[in-house]
Amino acid sequence: MLYAMFAMVLLTCGVAFRLFFLRIKAVKSKQVRISQFRLYTGEMPDDMAQAARNYSNLFETPILFYIAGTIAIAMDVESTAMVVFAWGFVGARLIHSWIHLTYNNVIHRLWAFMAGNVCILIIWGLLLLKHSLGWV
Repeated sequence: MLYAMFAMVLLTCGVAFRLFFLRIKAVKSKQVRISQFRLYTGEMPDDMAQAARNYSNLFETPILFYIAGTIAIAMDVESTAMVVFAWGFVGARLIHSWIHLTYNNVIHRLWAFMAGNVCILIIWGLLLLKHSLGWV
């Protein structure tokens, strides 16, 4: 689980760097004023708004992944199935981010988002089974 969690951290940092460079580019090209970032007001270029929204997404549903991973590690209950679904979640979030930051098809993005959510539900289900029944 730890390696999958680290991969999510790398994805989050990658999107943060993309957002950082898009913001610098927008300020240099005078598409936005730096003062707009005080309260995040005014119009933003689409690519920057997409990256900002994707970055925010990486602090919403993934928190459930980080919590489940931390619990599994702390309780020493990681199973092969949990690790497989953890990597499935990371893969789904990577695909979700790639779609969001490139061609941004909402239906494709939704499928990737839902695949990640299914992985999270399975991981939590496995955690509950392991805790309550002592198996998995």
